Amino acid sequence: MKPSSDRLARWRTARKLIFGEHEERVKPPIRAEINVTPLVDVVLVLLIIFMVVTPLIASGIAVDLPRTIHHARKPDDGKDIIVSITRDEKVYIGRAPVPRLEDVGTAMTAERRKFPDKSVFIKGDNRAPYGVVRQVLAQLHDAKIDDVVLGTEEAMQEQ
Repeated sequence: MKPSSDRLARWRTARKLIFGEHEERVKPPIRAEINVTPLVDVVLVLLIIFMVVTPLIASGIAVDLPRTIHHARKPDDGKDIIVSITRDEKVYIGRAPVPRLEDVGTAMTAERRKFPDKSVFIKGDNRAPYGVVRQVLAQLHDAKIDDVVLGTEEAMQEQ
């Protein structure tokens, strides 16, 4: 009995699939240009993320710092305990409010126990009463904290 041509064609197809016999595929030409669309998409997403997250990273409470002409720049390296004093005489350590001025020393002592290598950075609002800032400094002095930095902003010099 002679195999039919249909059966023979199926056998050849099956043999090609089983033994990997196939015709040579035509390779697509190599493209030398770079597709920058995905790169632009990733960069724009990262830019948006940084624009949203950067204001959240700023430590402490937002205050208007006093302006000085001879401003010593100190980068925010995250190694400071930030004490913020607002114009309405409220005191914050980091973002946590201190209920009474008399509690600043004990709160700072507890904070220094958690982070002994950090220094204290005071951000006093330009419109805060001097007496409140002085009381905070006295509380820090009584708590034996002597590495205190007062924050200022650089004023533009008139020519």
